[in-house]
Amino acid sequence: MAMIVGIDEAGRGPVIGPLVICGVLIDEKDEIKLKNIGVKDSKLLSPKQREELFEKVKSAVKKYEILIIQPENIDAAVESQELNLNWLEAEVSAQIINKLKPEKAILDCPSTNTKAYSDYLRKKINIDIEIVAEHKADVNYPVVSAASILAKVTRDSEIEKIKKKIGVNLGSGYPSDEITQNFLKKNWDKYPEIFRKSWSTYKKVAEAKDQRALGDF
Repeated sequence: MAMIVGIDEAGRGPVIGPLVICGVLIDEKDEIKLKNIGVKDSKLLSPKQREELFEKVKSAVKKYEILIIQPENIDAAVESQELNLNWLEAEVSAQIINKLKPEKAILDCPSTNTKAYSDYLRKKINIDIEIVAEHKADVNYPVVSAASILAKVTRDSEIEKIKKKIGVNLGSGYPSDEITQNFLKKNWDKYPEIFRKSWSTYKKVAEAKDQRALGDF
């Protein structure tokens, strides 16, 4: 039986807080263990269920690796000539694969072009492995579901840390969240380190405020 790693992320879309990418390594025959503890895509679980599964998943897998990418690094990738959000995710996934050294990697593919994503990823990996990059891998493969749970719980915990640090409820950090929208309008220039400034949601607010400031002269 092969050693397989499942990789997924949490927090691609938010305008606030980090992107979290996680890889979990299991022996293929142990996939049944993940099913037995109730692992499924994190979006199909309640926050309480995810919390309960967090430690169970960590105990059920051989190894795991969680990497947290802060807004400034996301902005640097999005605004660079060479990278974008997909390539950044591929590079971080490659770091995880190089560390965990599986024989096969299954990834929830963020790109519409799964072949281009797999080819880019392969160039960054220093071991010869089978790569499966698919849409909905987090739903179809328990090992990727397990990674999605660790990533999502970690991302939620990072958002809670930010809320505690600044003492303000900023919502989920997603642009569609009304609490987040209001927080962004009032605080866009107060906590520079928590915002993804390359996001159009952020830019619109910042530009509107700058225009208003110029109008004051």
